[in-house]
Amino acid sequence: MNYIPNILFAIALIVGIGFFANNVRKLIRNIKLGRDVDVSDNTSQRWKNMAMIALGQSKMVKRPVSGFLHIIVYLGFIIINIEVLEIIIDGLAGTHRIFSSIGPLYGVLIGVFEVLAVLVFVSVIIFWIRRNIIKIKRFWANEMTSWPKNDANYILYIEMVLMALFLIMNATDLKFQAMENGNVISQYLTPLFSGLSEGTIHIIERSAWWLHILGILAFLNYLYFSKHLHILLAFPNTYFGKIVPKGQFKNNDVVTKEVQMMMDPDADPFAAPPEDEGDDIPVKFGASDVQDLNWVQLLNAYTCTECGRCTSECPANITGKKLSPRKIMMDTRDRLEEVGKNIDANNGVFKEDGKQLLDDYITREELWACTTCNACVEACPVSIDPMSIIVEMRNYLVMEESAAPMELNNMMTNIENNGAPWPYNQMDRLNWKNE
Repeated sequence: MNYIPNILFAIALIVGIGFFANNVRKLIRNIKLGRDVDVSDNTSQRWKNMAMIALGQSKMVKRPVSGFLHIIVYLGFIIINIEVLEIIIDGLAGTHRIFSSIGPLYGVLIGVFEVLAVLVFVSVIIFWIRRNIIKIKRFWANEMTSWPKNDANYILYIEMVLMALFLIMNATDLKFQAMENGNVISQYLTPLFSGLSEGTIHIIERSAWWLHILGILAFLNYLYFSKHLHILLAFPNTYFGKIVPKGQFKNNDVVTKEVQMMMDPDADPFAAPPEDEGDDIPVKFGASDVQDLNWVQLLNAYTCTECGRCTSECPANITGKKLSPRKIMMDTRDRLEEVGKNIDANNGVFKEDGKQLLDDYITREELWACTTCNACVEACPVSIDPMSIIVEMRNYLVMEESAAPMELNNMMTNIENNGAPWPYNQMDRLNWKNE
């Protein structure tokens, strides 16, 4: 009978980690639906970006209040969860606070954990107030419908509950309190249970212990469905993030070859293509659905924190346009999830569903509202690039559907005919000097 708790714990651990591993498998598969892209260059710069941006939170603190609070929650949650290792060993082996044998250092560690737990609890309350009472504008934009708003609050509630359970677990652990070492916060909660019998206090301590570890396992599996997936993906996303200058566009290789051939006086425009290229499927220009984007852009979509910093900096959105860079990322992730579920339902094969990212999720009005200023890219605290998706979808509209706005069509016609964006003959360009 003494082994029943250990068996139940092992089952809960296996089930929790098993579900998480399955979700990670689906996540990786969905990201790999994107086109391949080479991001193996500049490894030293990429490691530096990951260390500074993901680990060091360097872009978070550009907004000091939320940045400072986020660092507290980030550090607190990671450091406190070091104790999960002890909980797992205790749960599997049937021991109790196995690391207490290391002596006074154990008390120092638990004391630090308790202080951080209180700081995290207070920070999360402030986050909740900012979101639900102060109602900061970027948290209440049109794209923040019921699920995105509720998701953010669910995470805040879960974090408060986990921190409270950690402190209650320590406060009701009579052996730990008797050590009088490390109970810097929980000692003030112990009097709340002073009128209870020792057996009742033990039940409360065990209940808090179980709820704490089960809550962590549940939280781990909730991440896949939540914007808080960035807790895990911020690191690879900042590593694979864009490192070339933000204003630099990548030339289309197919178009580049065409231009080079046009400019080569020795090229034969009527020459047959090489035999090994004759049966190639023509390259699709741009992107109309998630499979047309590259895998880094799909990783971006899953990493989005929905914080709204990008949208709050977007000049198009600020001036009342329909575009919201955050919505671009949310729509991309939603469509990618839909494609993934389609594959799951059809034995690993995508079955055409009559939908696509363009028009069904992201409208043309949104795409053409973008000024390509890169404000959204600069503002993102985890190196997401919404503008790259917008540009890819614009490429599709122009090069596949010839569906550019009239102003752009006029400009391109003028460049073709006059060698300049303006509707003036080349011979008349210098007429202004005579005015």
